[in-house]
Amino acid sequence: MPQPAHPAAVNGLTLAQAEIIADAALRKGRELGLLPLCVVVLDAGGHLKSAKREDGASLLRPEIATGKAFGALSMGFGTRELARRAQSMPGFTNALSDLTGGKAVPAQGGVLVRDRNNVLLGAVGISGDVSAKDEECCIAGIEAAGLMADTGDPA
Repeated sequence: MPQPAHPAAVNGLTLAQAEIIADAALRKGRELGLLPLCVVVLDAGGHLKSAKREDGASLLRPEIATGKAFGALSMGFGTRELARRAQSMPGFTNALSDLTGGKAVPAQGGVLVRDRNNVLLGAVGISGDVSAKDEECCIAGIEAAGLMADTGDPA
């Protein structure tokens, strides 16, 4: 019988937390009547914890959602701020794309997940509708899990 990982091996978010986040985020999308969404939850090490793609979501939505979450983790702030920087500093954005092998997507909809002590647990990325609505669903999912959403805006 396989042995469970030692509690110290958990890198931020648990699977149970990731599933709550993903399910609540998709529920919020349905409440808002959004286009079909894809939600990706990564732990603090950038490893996949959960991914859900609604029926009808277009082909690249999982990659875009992953890129939003990865971009937030890579920079240490939510992609709302990363999107702002992309507009004002295109050279930096190009360098970031090169350094991450194109993995970081600088569009709103990537939100860091923190606990009540501000410890980074992971990130959520959503793609499918307009970026601001994607982000709104990220926040709803994170808050449903009793955690704090970090969009990249100063507190």
